[in-house]
Amino acid sequence: MNEANTSTPATPHCGYVAIIGAPNAGKSTLLNRLVGAKVSIVSKKVQTTRARITAIAVQGDAQVIFLDTPGIFTPKRRLDRAMVNAAWSGVDDADAVLLLVDAERGFDDESRAIVDALQGRKRGHVLLALNKVDAVPREKLLGLAKALSEAYPFERIFMISAQKGTGVDDVLRDLAGRMPPGPWLYPEDQLADVPMRFLAAEITREQVYHSLHDELPYAITVETENWKDQKDGSARIDQVIYVEREGQKKIVLGEGGQMIKRIGAFARKIMEEQFERRVHLFLFVKVREDWGDDPERYEAMGLDFPKK
Repeated sequence: MNEANTSTPATPHCGYVAIIGAPNAGKSTLLNRLVGAKVSIVSKKVQTTRARITAIAVQGDAQVIFLDTPGIFTPKRRLDRAMVNAAWSGVDDADAVLLLVDAERGFDDESRAIVDALQGRKRGHVLLALNKVDAVPREKLLGLAKALSEAYPFERIFMISAQKGTGVDDVLRDLAGRMPPGPWLYPEDQLADVPMRFLAAEITREQVYHSLHDELPYAITVETENWKDQKDGSARIDQVIYVEREGQKKIVLGEGGQMIKRIGAFARKIMEEQFERRVHLFLFVKVREDWGDDPERYEAMGLDFPKK
């Protein structure tokens, strides 16, 4: 943890907020909107967020530390269990919990299971945000809000669009007002507590998903093997994209290596914007069968390795 910044107000407040919800509810989009910068990757592919991402926003005299957690769902594999465990760990560590529900999907089985699990788990501030409200008729929204409020005593319900930013400022102001007194834990201008090596790997993983869509299974991971600061101020970054089978490697490489070049070009551009420096990015693709059972891969992703 960083020490509190000397520029914090005379009566500072600081606390943690866990953003939870089913996969693809829009948690990462909301987090990026709340802090005003891209700190968590976004993809239409479900279960994109794997580790817990920490991001920081300042509102008035309060510093709000957001925990973007993996989507909560019924785990089937070891990696699934690790992600769900990380999400609930975020709930246990937080001063407030914000449940995000996709209003288009409604109060489905996944959201209902989360609400049921909250019943005996959290006694602090628990709030609800209905996302994508711009795409749902008012009558349906009111019915959804009523059903959820009957299932759990949320302290407040927000109607938002994380994509468009509608209602997000209200969420931030409300959460800031609920933070307990205490010194700020991060410098005022820090937006995330994520190692740059990890963030660089996440940026590349996002571009793999965007470039390949449904052609590549969920089971890929990216690791930054080397980061070297150059004398001219640029950075050389070497990364490995791990896949489980040789056929997947061919998909990532593409005809004549064109796909990996495309992924690298997009990822490098985003990294240069994010890190505000030139980046020399070198990508490699390796086959590692059953990497989902390798403790080292979990450590690299910031996840605890669950026992079977």
